[in-house]
Amino acid sequence: MPRIRPVRWRVVAVPVVEPSLSPVADTDPTEVGPTRRARRRPARADVLALGAYVVLGVFVCLHYWGDVQGRVSSHLPTDHSWFEWLFTHGAYSVRHLENPLFTTRQNAPLGVNMMANTSLLGVTLPLAPLTMLLGPQVMYALYLGGALAATAATSYWMLSRHLVRSRAAAFLGGAFLGFAPGVVHHANGQPNFVSNFLLPLIVVRVLRLGEAGRWRRNGVVLGLLVAYQIFINEEMLLLTALACLVVVLAYAVQRPAAARAVAGRFAAGLGVAGGLALLLTAYPIWFQFNGPQSYRGLQGGVFHNWGEDLAAFVTFPRDTLAGDPAVEQTIGLTEQNTWFGWPLVLVAVVALVLLVRRSLVARILAVLTVVFSVAALGPRIRLNGEETTVNGPWHYIPDDLPLVEMMMPTRLALVVTAAVGVLLALAWDALSPAGRPAGGLVPVQRGGEPGRAETAVRRWRRPVGYAAIALAVLPLFPRPLPAQPVDPPPHFITAGGWRPYVPAGRTLVPVPIPSNVHGLPTLRWSVLAGQEFPIPGGYFIGPNERGEGVFGAPNRPTSSLIYSTMDSGTVPALTDENRRQAIEDLRWWRASVVVLGAHPDETVLRELMTGLLGPPQRVDDVWLWDVRPLVG
Repeated sequence: MPRIRPVRWRVVAVPVVEPSLSPVADTDPTEVGPTRRARRRPARADVLALGAYVVLGVFVCLHYWGDVQGRVSSHLPTDHSWFEWLFTHGAYSVRHLENPLFTTRQNAPLGVNMMANTSLLGVTLPLAPLTMLLGPQVMYALYLGGALAATAATSYWMLSRHLVRSRAAAFLGGAFLGFAPGVVHHANGQPNFVSNFLLPLIVVRVLRLGEAGRWRRNGVVLGLLVAYQIFINEEMLLLTALACLVVVLAYAVQRPAAARAVAGRFAAGLGVAGGLALLLTAYPIWFQFNGPQSYRGLQGGVFHNWGEDLAAFVTFPRDTLAGDPAVEQTIGLTEQNTWFGWPLVLVAVVALVLLVRRSLVARILAVLTVVFSVAALGPRIRLNGEETTVNGPWHYIPDDLPLVEMMMPTRLALVVTAAVGVLLALAWDALSPAGRPAGGLVPVQRGGEPGRAETAVRRWRRPVGYAAIALAVLPLFPRPLPAQPVDPPPHFITAGGWRPYVPAGRTLVPVPIPSNVHGLPTLRWSVLAGQEFPIPGGYFIGPNERGEGVFGAPNRPTSSLIYSTMDSGTVPALTDENRRQAIEDLRWWRASVVVLGAHPDETVLRELMTGLLGPPQRVDDVWLWDVRPLVG
């Protein structure tokens, strides 16, 4: 007799889904299955996904770990040094209990408004103890890989808990959202644009604002998340807000009755979130726009011209398996926010065509993709690196429009990147077998048993679909970020030999004076000395004489003379007026000592400074001019 096995019944928690403005919660069962785990303990798939993201984050930063003390990004070395400086700023502010919103450690004596710059205070302040322990270079590389992995992890959570049934689909979408080409491109010296781990949580909370009985709690949580994101990256928060606005409007158009039913709760929750976020950030935001060294606009709206090239959408990005650095010479050196490669664009279009009729989420993703792809094109349409005569959407936006004047159109394409990541997860999930997915999720009813013909179609559709998605994504697998060696700092700086020469209230003037063009190594002197001495100049955004935002401090006669000497490689004929201006500049900077270390232009710079200030002293491994007798 055949053996009869007893039936084991398993209890699965089925959530009661209230109407809300979530495109998940209010879709038809045949469109997408909202899921919620009965157990709060993470599944093995979740742990494996997180581990894979961490390994990938370490891999992307591999070249930094080869010599973490002596390498910086070869694509954006100055930005890399700036963010190392920011980690030191966070540690210095905590150690000395100083206001982190402002610093005089750069641009002495005027200082730098940190809220008006990319300051990453939401990261550098909590991580200050680790920065003190490990140093800013290690902290930079550690955080960069961690931020990439954390963004992938929160994206995976959002997808697996609120959108798709398949853990594999959620893993794929999370990996793309954390390590997309545009995101990895920004990882070359701009960790603020890879610090997107709060954004999936913000999106989920926005779309749950209309839940019955939970609008207060959802509003409070959203307000806290928004307030924290302001101290990480305001620009990405603005892009997320714009994307959420489009999502809500697209949902309301397609589900007007459901939208009207929850509109009151949604508005109330949004009011709570906005009020709490404003309460927590009112002073920092006021300080950003009205505090010392604040500014209006940024270089006359020059970044309005940074629109995306149409050819960029189908081009393989540089830092991927299929990428080639030479392509930058044809399309240009703008940010690679939409460099998806033609296979992924083709797969995304096919997926949208197949899903858009039966999935509300797919229709919303289609709207997002179209709206933000067009918006990213800038004031003039570009094709293959050439500017056409066709006006783009930003042609009709005034250059001096507040807030918008500092935006780059190309960065709107990062919303398209997010939409593509969600679409990949949705497409993979649609190919998954029907029935109850792994992990005890609620089964999705798909309307009857399929016939033989339909079953046969599904059999070949699944491997073909999986293969198409894999072949589209694999060429975009990231390579380790390119890195280059940077000059080591003088022993005089790292060993504290400067201390007897720089009393409180005075500055150390490094030669060359740091700027956004020159003086990368000397900016790192401040980093590696823990910002214990202030320096003139620097790499930041501050006001010019008209109050407009510019990069770096306005040049003084002596700094201009130093830079022109470096550019020409020869020392000009010096006059008494040059020497008088040098003394005035040193008084303005409140200098006590001028220091020249090893540098490719060391010979001409030493000759220049000797002609201005007299013979130097050789102290340890630097040339030093003690200018206190000259400036008083």
